[in-house]
Amino acid sequence: MKKDERDLLDVLKFELEFLEKGGYGRSPRAPWIPRYIFEDSPTCMNYDSKERPDPCSECVLMQLVPSEVRGAEIPCRHIPFNAEGETLDSLYRSADQYETEEVYGHWLRSTIATLEAQQQAQRDNANMLPAPSAAGSEGEPFFQNLHPKCANPACATAFHWLAGGKFFRFRPSSASAQPEARDLNAPTGRHEVKHFWLCAPCAHVFSLAYDAPHGVVLKLLRPELPAGESAKHLTAA
Repeated sequence: MKKDERDLLDVLKFELEFLEKGGYGRSPRAPWIPRYIFEDSPTCMNYDSKERPDPCSECVLMQLVPSEVRGAEIPCRHIPFNAEGETLDSLYRSADQYETEEVYGHWLRSTIATLEAQQQAQRDNANMLPAPSAAGSEGEPFFQNLHPKCANPACATAFHWLAGGKFFRFRPSSASAQPEARDLNAPTGRHEVKHFWLCAPCAHVFSLAYDAPHGVVLKLLRPELPAGESAKHLTAA
């Protein structure tokens, strides 16, 4: 069983981008199959996992689930989105897809703004305190405990040589850096490049690309989604 050490703010920002790019739209290949928020997103701990799924109790989203419903079969469906107490569970029974995504998107933007304000306040307070004497302080992003990990900041998968996936290599000195995707077990052989790794499930949805203003960013592969790239800066493995 793996512990989910992702940063909640990163996960929610990725979710908002996934939502805005049509990630929950019906697939042209199977339009009759509904897509469920959180469950059909790469942010899910068990996304595309067919065997031995990890328990939802380990998911970073559990901190948003009220304690009295954390034992539900799908806890993330019970996260309250507004003062009226609307949740995915209630919206799936009373609203259409458009209304559900509208409520969900509003909640995402509001929650992201709240978390960003909290983090800024923590940084401001930290600037007023003596510097920590050693690495691993409480101000360090939690997900770094699993570094190196999948380059998708919303993915909880820690790097392992036998886990499959794809390596990408970028030359940091080149403004027109081009990725070189490699199979996981292929030798790299060069030390002047930075290495990034996408786990197998994420590699089926994303690639990596170099964007001059932002560096290495995620790029959607799915043809049914609008083209676009994330401005999220990624850390080399």
